[in-house]
Amino acid sequence: MNRKNGEERYKKKKGLFGSIFPKDHDFRFMLADQADKTLEGVQTLVNWLDEKPLRDPIELEIIAGDVDKMRYNMEEILIEAFSTPFDRQDIYSLSRNMDYILNYSKETAREIYAYKVDPDPTILDMSNALLLGTKCVYEGVNSINNDGEKIREMIRRSRNAIHELEDIYITGTSELFKSDDPMDALKKREVYHHLRDAGRALRSTVDTLHTVVVGLN
Repeated sequence: MNRKNGEERYKKKKGLFGSIFPKDHDFRFMLADQADKTLEGVQTLVNWLDEKPLRDPIELEIIAGDVDKMRYNMEEILIEAFSTPFDRQDIYSLSRNMDYILNYSKETAREIYAYKVDPDPTILDMSNALLLGTKCVYEGVNSINNDGEKIREMIRRSRNAIHELEDIYITGTSELFKSDDPMDALKKREVYHHLRDAGRALRSTVDTLHTVVVGLN
């Protein structure tokens, strides 16, 4: 994203929430910005899986590095902040777990590329379920202090996506154990596991988001 677009997005979000949060510590905006970047990263993973042949997933690593910086910056500001719009532990947990979603997505891509794994339907379906759940988190974070019904609906949809990811993992793994190629099965098992870890990070993110909603009502 170029600088001009980033500035325009910032102004738009500041216009919506500038009257609620202090100018120097707009945690709502920082979380929304991180959610946006997290969604971009998971979408990049899904798009990358469709490439033939797969190239080095450097773009995803760059995005993950950007989100790491966002998280570390927020942690520093949290230490200095006098007040926060909601519990500072929830702010920290939301930021940390969104970061984990992207880190596991990055590790998934690195393993696929390094092990020369051909993405199978299980990998593709788990990645798409992760993307759907992450989209709901993005919408939910952007609805904090704005649309309570929408955020609750996004939480429900995200949890459905998480359940779907788990079901795909179990079914795919059971089929993998029947494989006549143990080395290929071992490689794919590692990939499945990291995608499942991304799903668990998504679950933790959604649980924290729900805690925020309960606390604000």
